[in-house]
Amino acid sequence: MAKRRIPVEDGRTAVTAVLGGSTARPELATAVRYLLEELAERAPGNTVEVRVPPFGATQCVEGPRHTRGTPPNVIETDAATWVALATGSLAWETALDAARVTASGSRANLDGLLPLTLRASDPPTSPAPDPSPR
Repeated sequence: MAKRRIPVEDGRTAVTAVLGGSTARPELATAVRYLLEELAERAPGNTVEVRVPPFGATQCVEGPRHTRGTPPNVIETDAATWVALATGSLAWETALDAARVTASGSRANLDGLLPLTLRASDPPTSPAPDPSPR
């Protein structure tokens, strides 16, 4: 697993700002990169390449490793669509149907891996109770 480049707190702050309507390029770039790192952490591997130009790309999903040339499984989308997908504001199938995402290759599918985070409108979840006896 690759080392994170975006500190979690900075990433969450940027995602919150973008979901709140910020269009500032630095916040959008940080949000996109943070969410790509989240995907790579939650679905490690090198079978699918997810591209969000011009901000970043990551490889994820276990399976055959790609090492040279154009990867056989590529997903590409714009920054706003990626943030919407990763936060649950947009469903994978809806994005595909609306041509907001291009997915080529038999394994180029993120259905079941998204969303990565809760939407801003979702209430926070309470932590599970401590099962240890006191």
